[in-house]
Amino acid sequence: MKPDDAGRTVLIVDDDELFCDAIRDYLGARNLRVFTAHTGEAGLAACSQERIDVVLLDQRLPDADGHTLCHDILGHNDRSKIIFITAQPSFDVAVKAIRAGAHDYLSKPLDLEELSLAVTKAFKAIDLERRVQIEDYKSLKESEEAVLVGSDRGLSEVAKLIDLAASVDSPVLVTGETGTGKNVVARSVHYKSGARQEAFITINCSALPENLIEAELFGYEKGAFTGALASRKGIFEMAEGGTLFLDEIGEMPIHLQTKLLGALEDKKIRRLGGDSFRPVDVRIIAATSTDLKQALDRTFRKDLYFRLSVIRIHIPPLRERPGDIPELCDYLLNKLVSGLYAELPREELEKLMQYSWPGNVRELKNILERASILHRGRTIKPSELLDMPGGDESRSRRLHADAVSLMEVEKNHIKFMLEENSGNLTRTAKALGIALSTLKRKISTYGLK
Repeated sequence: MKPDDAGRTVLIVDDDELFCDAIRDYLGARNLRVFTAHTGEAGLAACSQERIDVVLLDQRLPDADGHTLCHDILGHNDRSKIIFITAQPSFDVAVKAIRAGAHDYLSKPLDLEELSLAVTKAFKAIDLERRVQIEDYKSLKESEEAVLVGSDRGLSEVAKLIDLAASVDSPVLVTGETGTGKNVVARSVHYKSGARQEAFITINCSALPENLIEAELFGYEKGAFTGALASRKGIFEMAEGGTLFLDEIGEMPIHLQTKLLGALEDKKIRRLGGDSFRPVDVRIIAATSTDLKQALDRTFRKDLYFRLSVIRIHIPPLRERPGDIPELCDYLLNKLVSGLYAELPREELEKLMQYSWPGNVRELKNILERASILHRGRTIKPSELLDMPGGDESRSRRLHADAVSLMEVEKNHIKFMLEENSGNLTRTAKALGIALSTLKRKISTYGLK
């Protein structure tokens, strides 16, 4: 029995009841949920009532032809994998089954080990497709979020440079203070380029211990060091055909900078402990919040700096472009509150535009998120959360009072959503993303009507 088989479903559609019972008992030992049907109509009914992973479908049924049923079964769930079974095997029958949408083809009498292997392969195909769908979804969301908001004081020039960088394969160096959105610029370059369908992999050079960076970047061979029990690809190989974003490149140890320069120049890498070079085709985008020019020849190689900065994109800090704050607030609040109405008064915007924003856009996002959680009513006041001179003691008391009353925040939010949906519990539960029973329980707990 395989523990990961638990909960998987198999439907056997065959008019031979003894055959169905035998296969059900055999597959049931793998902890699978096994259903049987002896007609095409009963098989379709089962597919409409249960999420079926694998269908063992007989070629000839009393009321239907197996080839015809393939299309109808997939109409109920296109994730289902159909294993076509026939007592009259031939090349033409196999081709016809595959064209009808079957995943695999077996002939009677069945070899049980062959059947078990076919079912396992079908499960693996389902898992692989699911992972691909998840990766595609993540890529879609990342591409949607790779948006540079604003056009005030320098961002229009940044946008032009992003388009230029996306049109070529040259290395890019993105500079700017912490929180300005260097990762957004890097993603924007990637998702506008011809490699948008390939991998975008990020590594923060300051977040990894020095003795691990080389292994992470270039991989290693079995036995390269204590604990290297098997060979492993590095991030360069994983990003093949796509983009590798090296964040905080200024923190990379200088002895590894030589190896990185070689990879950029020769488009080849050598794994740790390896004795041969492997070709790699990877676009490099590097970013730093420090002034690399001041570090040249001390902690950063001059030749690597010039190789990375073929295209240089500098993002101005938020304090130098206050005109972007209204547009940024509108964009961020739309993402943070997920459709919930939240008003940001004009006087609040003016206060935000007067603040220096040492943490740049990241700080603005955090302030808006906290304000949207703690606000009561329809108006949010993020300026109350800013670290401005004066009023610190009273502000601390106010934030503490709000922080210990998160149940009150939830209560007010549920009350607001009930009002927005005219008291309809089903619509309110759906809008809140919770079960109807959970909503009813919370309404009772908070004494809402």
